Amino acid sequence: MGNAAVAETHIGVVFFTGDRAYKLKKPVDLGFLDFSTRELRERACHEEVRLNRRFAPDVYLGVADVLGPDGDPCDHLVVMRRMPADRRLSTLVEAGAPVRDALRDTARILAAWHARAPRGPRIAAEETRDAVRGRWHDSFEQARPFHGTVLDAGAAAETEDLTDEFLAGREPLFDARIADGRVVDGHGDLLAGDVFCLDDGPRILDCLEFDERLRYLDGLDDAAFLAMDLERLGATEHAERFLGWYAEYAADPAPSSLRHHYVAYRAFVRAKVACLRHGQGAPDAAAEARAYAGVALRHLRAGRVGLIMVGGLPGTGKTSLAGALADRLGCTVLGSDRIRKELAGLAPADPAAAPYGSGIYTPEWGRRTYREMAARAARLLRMGETVILDASWTSEANRELLAAVAEQEHAHLTSLRCEAPEAVCAERMRTRPRGASDADAGIAAAMRADSAPWPGSTAVDTGGPLPRAVEQALAAVHPAGPPDRSPAPRPA
Repeated sequence: MGNAAVAETHIGVVFFTGDRAYKLKKPVDLGFLDFSTRELRERACHEEVRLNRRFAPDVYLGVADVLGPDGDPCDHLVVMRRMPADRRLSTLVEAGAPVRDALRDTARILAAWHARAPRGPRIAAEETRDAVRGRWHDSFEQARPFHGTVLDAGAAAETEDLTDEFLAGREPLFDARIADGRVVDGHGDLLAGDVFCLDDGPRILDCLEFDERLRYLDGLDDAAFLAMDLERLGATEHAERFLGWYAEYAADPAPSSLRHHYVAYRAFVRAKVACLRHGQGAPDAAAEARAYAGVALRHLRAGRVGLIMVGGLPGTGKTSLAGALADRLGCTVLGSDRIRKELAGLAPADPAAAPYGSGIYTPEWGRRTYREMAARAARLLRMGETVILDASWTSEANRELLAAVAEQEHAHLTSLRCEAPEAVCAERMRTRPRGASDADAGIAAAMRADSAPWPGSTAVDTGGPLPRAVEQALAAVHPAGPPDRSPAPRPA
């Protein structure tokens, strides 16, 4: 550790000697940062120390002056406690070393800072839906010249479409995040190579200091940066655990769609940068860009907000399938039987049996029920929640009502039609415990005769084991298959 060393980037040089590191900023003006004068470099050094002491106060020791021959300052150095290179989080992850505790502590440190970080209108303005969309579109424009050469044109177009679909329907989600104080002055550049796992806890270094607007972000976006980098290293499970711990410590109720969206955004920014490096002649940048673009697309697909209709006649097992599917996807179920009884002032298990088309099962009661279901689904979709709708869906008008909600709220619609032999359905209705449904074999027969064809729906065989039906349903909901967990290559 006492050996002297030098490390250089495009904006600075770090000198290592003994237990200290000294960072010198290069006199460059790159547009997004300006270190061209001594005064600007001095200001940047002090700002770097001030900002990074929020995360690692015992590492950033201060600013030292470099004196010229006349004894006056000619430059400035950030003075730091030297960190052991072999304790970098990225190094440990690649070596397969245990990092669980360090990641949990990092999540706790990040959430603790976010809880007390500066926030307000100027900061929040950087994370409105329109601001986020603007940053995505800037990256799309910069990457577009590489479509068909570095990036697959079809995959790039799908990335843009899925991004726009999510953002178009989720303005209330972004507004709610701002209202809840989730947009803060954060770290802005949280990479595994800048986290050091020491015996007394992790040290988080190198927050983004040259453009404050890039630090003004949703706390979940800040955490997603490290999750994306862990996934780059092939540590997908670590990435998922880290985001889970962050959400726990931050008491963050964000839907999984927003987690996926922010990881995708971070990955696509890296893909764009790799494209630009390829344009400058970097030999490995094209493969890196494709890998990062693949990570972004997989997360956008996984985070797509959906409206899933699960229908079928009584006894086909649609309610069991809807519940099991919701458990697998982590989403909300809205059931027509429960909503109908709520509107009637009844508990779900209260009996309300009546002849077909009478009692609380008249056409008017049906319209009230499905209008309420549509309103509840719309509210959840706007907040980024995927919704499963459990109903018979024998009425074309009711299906069209909810399909219109999916279109209006920019959600992907999937229609699943449960099918099982009549004998199986009859036995299920005869032996099932009391629940929200009042249907019996007679009502099932009447509904069968009255049901409208359901074109475009996917048949799911629910006559056998439930797990098999769930797998069929998942294949229809996510036809692209499960996310690929292969790592992106490390940047050259």
